Amino acid sequence: MATLDFAPLYRSSIGFDQLPHLLAHALQRDETGFPPYNIEKIANDQYRITLAVAGLTQDDIEIVYEHNMLTVRGKAQETGAKTYLHRGIAGRAFERQFDLADHVEVTGATLGNGLLEIALKRELPEALKPRRIPIGATSSAELATAGPSGPASLRAA
Repeated sequence: MATLDFAPLYRSSIGFDQLPHLLAHALQRDETGFPPYNIEKIANDQYRITLAVAGLTQDDIEIVYEHNMLTVRGKAQETGAKTYLHRGIAGRAFERQFDLADHVEVTGATLGNGLLEIALKRELPEALKPRRIPIGATSSAELATAGPSGPASLRAA
């Protein structure tokens, strides 16, 4: 497997130091392909994960969100001994994990017609949203007498 050099990214970006870990984790994950799933972008900050979980009930499925990791586990409960002439509906246990970006939260989950739908929304806190910084007006005299800590009008604030 080829290695990636993230040095150019680190020279001009701050806070992306988890990216190599995220990529390595995704590549090491054991994917079985079961159950099949879709990831949809519903709106600018809304997503939906749909998993095909035919034959499972709400009691058979567990959804856990912890530390930017969404884990979906399923295990069909045994309903007694059955004799199948053909068994095409998979009833095996599964665990599927999804890495979620910062500030992406699970807003709900529904189960219907054999499909488990998990709604996700990216909700940026007010502190992270873009904001306009006002520029204060100071006179040349204030700047000359301000000293190292700035103008007196700003120190008082």
